Amino acid sequence: MQKDLINFIENNDLSPFNKTKTVLKNQKASLLKTKEAQAVYNKLLSKLSENFAFADTSNLWNFFAFTESREEIKNRQRFFASINKNLKNNFLKEISFPKKSWKPEYSILAVTEDEDTLLKLKEIDCPVMFIVSQYDIQSLKDYDVIQTINCENSSHVLEKLPQTIFIDSIEDIYLERYLETLSGWQPIVEILEKEEGDDEIRKIIDELKPLFYLINPKSSKTLSREEAESEIERLNSIIFAKLKSMTLTGDLLVNVLNKGELPQELKNVIKETLIESILPDEVINLSLPLSLDDKALDEIIRSQSLNKFSSAAEKIKKNSEEIKKIPNKLKQLSSRLLILDFLGGLAKYLSINPEFPDLSDHLYLAESVNLLIENPKPITFNLNRDQKCSILTGANSGGKTTLLEHIIQIIILTHLGLPAAGKTEVPQFSEIYYFAKNKGSANKGAFETLLTQMSEIKPGDKTLILADEIESVTEPGVAGKIISATAEYFLKKNCFLVIATHLGREVQKNLPSSARIDGIEAKGLNEFNELVVDHNPVLGKLANSTPELIIEKMFRTYNTEYFSHLQQSVKKSD
Repeated sequence: MQKDLINFIENNDLSPFNKTKTVLKNQKASLLKTKEAQAVYNKLLSKLSENFAFADTSNLWNFFAFTESREEIKNRQRFFASINKNLKNNFLKEISFPKKSWKPEYSILAVTEDEDTLLKLKEIDCPVMFIVSQYDIQSLKDYDVIQTINCENSSHVLEKLPQTIFIDSIEDIYLERYLETLSGWQPIVEILEKEEGDDEIRKIIDELKPLFYLINPKSSKTLSREEAESEIERLNSIIFAKLKSMTLTGDLLVNVLNKGELPQELKNVIKETLIESILPDEVINLSLPLSLDDKALDEIIRSQSLNKFSSAAEKIKKNSEEIKKIPNKLKQLSSRLLILDFLGGLAKYLSINPEFPDLSDHLYLAESVNLLIENPKPITFNLNRDQKCSILTGANSGGKTTLLEHIIQIIILTHLGLPAAGKTEVPQFSEIYYFAKNKGSANKGAFETLLTQMSEIKPGDKTLILADEIESVTEPGVAGKIISATAEYFLKKNCFLVIATHLGREVQKNLPSSARIDGIEAKGLNEFNELVVDHNPVLGKLANSTPELIIEKMFRTYNTEYFSHLQQSVKKSD
């Protein structure tokens, strides 16, 4: 599956170095048919992605698109089950965009006599000269490295230039550009070498490491003008120190001053001193004091550079086959970093949630935990072929909405191939419709919109409908009948339904076959005036909305005459 993930990354131009998440196009249609259901999906993916280091890593969820293939879901589960639960990704946050830190010390020029070759070299942004005449060749002496290709007429002249390298293929021209790119990855490779990544990352690094010596060569000793001038001063100081111990006749001094001739005694002193000198003899003027032959020194320095640069270019040519693989290897490494971030960011979740949902013909949650709330209580709930609809009743803030979204969450985890807390079984749904609680006031427009949306449902035995307090968009008197009729219609179409409502008593009067009344009960108030709720729905039992507990809470909190009156009135009605 990792190979398929790499293809997905490359086909969508995903990168660990993108500062913002790449917007993907042409994604497959979702089984989540309402924006409210899609919102649950987005919240869940954000939760699962919170430990990722790179912006683009969360795009890998798109690879695990909703599927109707049971075997594909099983393959995904096997993939996530095989992941090393101790895999780490936090060190990836140290990695930043690779910035080129190396470029050749020498100037490079490609030369050719062929027009087609000229155009191809320009396409790869290579510095190139078109040779027309001998005059063009004369101008090449200022370049440190000359890469020659398709120059049959001028080859005999070009080969006389010591910096000329003959290249057979355009692919081998200006390979330094690949090494420039590689230099930006050196800090990244150093970070990865310290950590335990996957075997494929280690393999790529081992293949790249030998190429780093081409951009970090061991320095070879070369002569510079500064070193030469310093050496001349050192030699002169030694010679003058020796002269102080010598006795010279007047005639010798006259010859030195008038004729510039050095007596044999002085020549011997200079010769002895020069034995341990780092300077070649040809750059030293044998005078008193010693001086540098500037022309000879410039020629030697130039020759050194040409030899050094030519040697470096030859090494690059020798390793050309491996150098040409650098872009592809870095592309692979980039993709592997995203996968490492993805799996490492999920490792903790995978380690604490070992149970994978089973595909079944019924919906079953046992001790299942909601990922999107803090300190969640384990929930047990089920729907089956005999009872395909739950009319979910209970107190405000009791957890009815949370249960609806919890069910969506489990279905999403199943399709992704991820484990879920607790024991879970999920039908192979192909369409999920979630109608969230209306937060506005009841009005004709909202009511008609809801009915229109429900009329567009394509019902069947793979359809799940979740509705939260749909009575809020119309008058209470008729809302109970609408809920009952809606449940009856979709049950006849073999759909699964969970409808959260405060109108349990009204629905109970016209409860359709295969439907069940479930209740989330509030048991009272605690010392902080908070509702004490058992969030587990009691199957087959109607639960009240418990407005009396809300009034009790308000009375305890504010202790006003109004709330006292309401409290007494509710108690009398009981």
